[in-house]
Amino acid sequence: MRKSLLILMLVAIALTSCKKKKLIKPEQQSTPVKFITTEYAQLGTYDSTGRPNYLAGTDVVSNGLKSFVSDMLPERVNVTTTHPDFLKNADLEITSKSDVYVTFISAVTGRTNTVGFYLYKTGSSPTKPQEIEKITYIFPNARSTKSGSLLVGDKVKLGTIEAGMSIGFVLLDNGWDTSLKTVNKNVAHYCSNKELNPENDAALKYHTVLFEYPAENKFIIGFEDYNRTLATCDNDFNDVVVYATIVKK
Repeated sequence: MRKSLLILMLVAIALTSCKKKKLIKPEQQSTPVKFITTEYAQLGTYDSTGRPNYLAGTDVVSNGLKSFVSDMLPERVNVTTTHPDFLKNADLEITSKSDVYVTFISAVTGRTNTVGFYLYKTGSSPTKPQEIEKITYIFPNARSTKSGSLLVGDKVKLGTIEAGMSIGFVLLDNGWDTSLKTVNKNVAHYCSNKELNPENDAALKYHTVLFEYPAENKFIIGFEDYNRTLATCDNDFNDVVVYATIVKK
């Protein structure tokens, strides 16, 4: 009798516990982030494919670097399992007045993404969009010439950045409007600072990877262009890949 009563009590406790657990609906897994007060700017004009007219030349990107990127960020291979140490905020700290350049390496995606940047005082990293005054487009259509506008090595000068400032990067998901031939700012933004991204799970908030190519002393930045709560996201972080060059004045 006592044994039966004990079993009934355990079943009741289990049922009560199950009732308390609520399944997270897909729409609750991320919270849209709106950049309502942020201004948007261009470094110059661009053509009908989104190719900048303000390129600062073209870097020679070695076969070694391209192969290294392909090996580190292979298509449809989940970086969170192969190189979890790559997942990090990819913001750049400027310690002395410098000219800063960003060079396009590759884009393995079917989406017409826009890549931009924003500035903030080092140590005051923004955690909400209202803290970003301005986003400036670097590559309006960050795709290769096979399907977009860019050549490997295309380089843009972000400007001369003062010491004590930091640079954050942002990918505007499908930001290039192929019909209007311009950037649509009213799309999802994925930032190098994870606190600005829409996913609610802290483990899914990163949208950039940062790693070094020691042979040439270059730091590579890769972007993931899908909301990471979606089953269709492959987490390969090779959707747009660039590197930055900092030249001290």
